[in-house]
Amino acid sequence: MGEQEKMEKSDMPLTALREGETGIVTSIKSGPGRGYGRGIGFERRLMDMGLTPGTEVVVIKSALFHGPIEISVRGSRLALGRGIAERIFVVKKSA
Repeated sequence: MGEQEKMEKSDMPLTALREGETGIVTSIKSGPGRGYGRGIGFERRLMDMGLTPGTEVVVIKSALFHGPIEISVRGSRLALGRGIAERIFVVKKSA
């Protein structure tokens, strides 16, 4: 089975992945307005942390009650707030 066949067709927010699941980043959606979490600076900051399209991410821990999500990306672990993680879109990679 090829790499393309191992990935699901539609993208979803990073928060949709469960602990232990792997996804490939497809895009980062920024919101309107100013300040952290919105606009080009938001996208650039996530890209500086290694979250670029085509990058594989693994969900390590997802806190209950809309808490942060811990991911592994490029050999590092990151903790992201749920609001930020909802703006990172991935395709789920099958085992």
